[in-house]
Amino acid sequence: MAKAPARKPARGFEETLWDTANKLRGSVESSEYKHIVLSLIFLKFTSDKFESQKSRIENEYGADFVDMVDFYTKDNVFYLPEISRWCYVLQHAKQNDIALKIDSALHAIEKNNSQLAGALPDNYFSRLGLDGSKLAALIDTINNIDTIANQCHMSEQDLVGRVYEYFLGKFAASEGKGGGEFYTPKCVVTLIAGMIEPYKGKIYDPCCGSGGMFVQSIKFVDSHKGNRKDISIYGQEYTSTTYKLAKMNLAVRSIAANFGDLAGDTFFKDQHPDLKADFIMANPPFNQKQWRQENELTDDPRWAGYETPPTGNANYAWILHMISKLSAVGTAGFVLANGSMSSNTSGEGSIRQKIVENDLVDCMIALPGQLFYTTQIPVCLWFLTKNKRGNAEQGTKDREGETLFIDARNMGTMINRTTKELTTADIAEIARTFHAFRGQSDAGIYEDKPGFCKVATIEEMAANDYVLTPGRYVGAAELEDDGVPFEVKMQELSQILYKQMAEAEKLDAVIRKNLEVLGYGE
Repeated sequence: MAKAPARKPARGFEETLWDTANKLRGSVESSEYKHIVLSLIFLKFTSDKFESQKSRIENEYGADFVDMVDFYTKDNVFYLPEISRWCYVLQHAKQNDIALKIDSALHAIEKNNSQLAGALPDNYFSRLGLDGSKLAALIDTINNIDTIANQCHMSEQDLVGRVYEYFLGKFAASEGKGGGEFYTPKCVVTLIAGMIEPYKGKIYDPCCGSGGMFVQSIKFVDSHKGNRKDISIYGQEYTSTTYKLAKMNLAVRSIAANFGDLAGDTFFKDQHPDLKADFIMANPPFNQKQWRQENELTDDPRWAGYETPPTGNANYAWILHMISKLSAVGTAGFVLANGSMSSNTSGEGSIRQKIVENDLVDCMIALPGQLFYTTQIPVCLWFLTKNKRGNAEQGTKDREGETLFIDARNMGTMINRTTKELTTADIAEIARTFHAFRGQSDAGIYEDKPGFCKVATIEEMAANDYVLTPGRYVGAAELEDDGVPFEVKMQELSQILYKQMAEAEKLDAVIRKNLEVLGYGE
């Protein structure tokens, strides 16, 4: 009987929406098209929230109050003039000037909601010249989110958030290297959040991209039944278009955030100069070159007590910037290229030595390669803290003078030919190990595990020239005992060798005989 073909896994609704939307792209570059798609998702969601609030106001107070802006903003709902409402866009979707109408709709939302100032794309639809019929079809596709939400029995806010996040990832993958400017793989962000547990306080990301770190922080709070009002979010982004993506990304989830007055260089136009954060989560640009000139920022207070970071690589400038932003009990978790753990170029080794001697390094993790769409090089996670003393309220132990090293290079699962991701189990195991090291009772008792984790002292790190590569400390994994005695294994190996030798002698005899037949003597 013929074997039944394996069933393909069901396509997720995000994938279906993506395929439909991407087919309508035409000649528009992915880096530009994402602003069209994500803006429409934003417009659809904010409009639905507005309509829901409008009905509530009319039922409770009467029709005379439905255009009073304060009745919307008090519940964190954006007020939309008529031309910005989804029903208006849908009504005019088949008209030739629909691109202009959408640009006008987005402009009017910004004008009527000060917290969205500078957040929405400016004249993208008119400028990019997307074919009118394709734009109309894209509007219909986004409109289908309502149907999907009902079928999946999900709130529209949860669904829109998932679609927005999925689309960000797909655009990052399709853009390759350029996509890394705005997107950090979800599994990496989830791991950082699970490690530092940003439950209450100020969260900061100095290079926030599209805001993924903040979204995951809020998800952590929600999953632990916390209160979003206990979290304050601060971010900064260099690229203007990505700055807009971040504002929209948080807006579709009703998350309040302070991204500063404008997009800008964190080193030269710090939007939060006086901030002291309880948590920092970041994925700075890898090995950023020429981030300053030789005569610039040489006496910056952020480097106080350390050498000035070299001009040829910004890795340690980002590290020192984040250290300067930490509160007295603050914790930072961030991604850097592996070279940051061992480089001695232009004073980087001296800076790293001082960071270790100041007892700021809480944990170092070596990650597997191929996690990022932008690069195949392996990366690492740094976790720094200003306070390693135990905290009875938090259930943590004193770990002064100690650093945890984790080698996770063998973890992860390939999700396609080029990209790997950490599984939920991988993330849980790494986070559990870290929390056990910190002394959290619900994480179990910490033990060094050869090949995976090791606690090292400052003296041990000094003996390794302050190199922070986990492989130097965790050693090789122990081989599992299979229960077969050594003598038996040697006997089996000898039998295999004798058999191979006998087969080789037979082959040699055949070759000699063939040579003789062909007239070749010895």
